[in-house]
Amino acid sequence: MKNDSGYSRTMELRGASLGLSPAEVDVYRDIPADIDFINHASFPQADTEEKLYGALQPEIEIPTWTHFPEIAEDLPPANAKRTVLSSADEIHLFLQYNYARYRLSLLVEAQTRRQATARARQMILWHSRARTARSNLVRANMALVLSMAKRTRIPNVEFSELVSEGNMALLRSVEKFNVSRGFKFSTYACRAILKSFNRLATKTGRYRQHFPTEFDPELERSDYDVHKHQMQWDDSLDALREILSSNRAHLTEVEKTIVVERFAISTRGKGRTLAEVGRLVGLTNERVRQIQNLALDKIRSTLSQEYLVA
Repeated sequence: MKNDSGYSRTMELRGASLGLSPAEVDVYRDIPADIDFINHASFPQADTEEKLYGALQPEIEIPTWTHFPEIAEDLPPANAKRTVLSSADEIHLFLQYNYARYRLSLLVEAQTRRQATARARQMILWHSRARTARSNLVRANMALVLSMAKRTRIPNVEFSELVSEGNMALLRSVEKFNVSRGFKFSTYACRAILKSFNRLATKTGRYRQHFPTEFDPELERSDYDVHKHQMQWDDSLDALREILSSNRAHLTEVEKTIVVERFAISTRGKGRTLAEVGRLVGLTNERVRQIQNLALDKIRSTLSQEYLVA
């Protein structure tokens, strides 16, 4: 959920024109134009809101951490409260979070077609619910970041920087986790946190090779866009490898061979040409191209159903 300043200003003016209070305008301008969410089969059902946000829902106790990230003691403070979410509570929180984003996406789409004050206040409500659910999920899993950071040693990287990198990975994991697949969030998040630490180690090592002096943040040029693109590429490649290994796209052996060889899925080398793949499978260049396009259509369909948010 990202906004640029121009869009935020537009939302602020629209909120004021709809008669919203200053406090409501502050929230309304932060609502993004594009809402990502992980869909669930129960969301379109009429009773889902009551099940997730009804008055009879039990209050979920969220862990409270007093262990500050800057302090890397081997032992946690005695007053640190380490409550662990049950599986049911974790599922409930993720369904709350994604249902709130689902409802918000519908409201934003309708508000784009015609502005309405009542709908704007509903948008504020669901946006606030989504932020609260995300905050609860992050706080409940802060232990993962702290625990993994304390076991990780990267030369020339401070503990606080390691925790900051892990926190960003945790936030991304909350955004992308699909609770309906049956896995625990900790399994998914730990892998993402570890990958973020590996990226940080690689970046730090590369920086030290070129600049073997003390790091000065003010002199560093931001590589956010490149870093984000690389993370998205790695995640997409992991998803594609999972689909191919389990053949969830229902590819034939020829289709799978063509895709793997054309795009070097199993390696980080250069993919083969149509002619090279054609000789490998005994088909013409044009036939290889046709089978490749058909296989890619199957993979895109599987990705949209299992990985991409609506």
